[in-house]
Amino acid sequence: MSEATIADQVGEIARRAADQPPDPRMEAFAREAAELREAGLPDGVATVGTVLPDAQLLGADGAPRSLSDAVGGQLAVVVLYRGAWCPYCNIALRTYQLSLLPTLAERRVPLVAISPQTPDGSMAMREKQELEFDVLSDTGNEIARAIGVLTQPTADSLRAQRELGVDLEAVNADGTVGIPMPTTAILDEGLTIRWIDVHPDYTTRSEAVEILAALDRLDGGRR
Repeated sequence: MSEATIADQVGEIARRAADQPPDPRMEAFAREAAELREAGLPDGVATVGTVLPDAQLLGADGAPRSLSDAVGGQLAVVVLYRGAWCPYCNIALRTYQLSLLPTLAERRVPLVAISPQTPDGSMAMREKQELEFDVLSDTGNEIARAIGVLTQPTADSLRAQRELGVDLEAVNADGTVGIPMPTTAILDEGLTIRWIDVHPDYTTRSEAVEILAALDRLDGGRR
């Protein structure tokens, strides 16, 4: 895997930001991330063995897709991300395209990315990052709610987002500001969670090598 890790790329963003003049908007995001990191996992977050609902999703083209259709009756990697507006989500999904998808494709394991944004947002993410895997909209955050990772930005962060041109009430399909904590799960054909990794601090994500190692443990490393 020649692509830099997600952590390396996020670290580079932090280094560049440190060279810029102070920006109250960036400071609001930094405080929020620190608070989330300190709070840790929410109570009641899903664990291995939790069965997810067969949520009705929308493809980037607006066509209905159920979660079971996306999983395709086999082990699948499902990624919950916040939206195309989130720079860390862009880094993560681009890295998965380059460093995770080729190996998953060899093993015929689907990769599915899900956010609460409208299908237009999913299409924007897919086209911008040239993604070759499913990018779906959970228009009511049903999956995030079932996993127990549904959250919302702080008031300061919402204000900073609006100043930067991001209005979550317009971006999200249900008109709310609810977003998932970044989460990666491996599901089986029955939509049962076989492995899960939740990141309360949205500046961090599951690395490709961690996901592949979990898949190795689950499927015996079949190629």
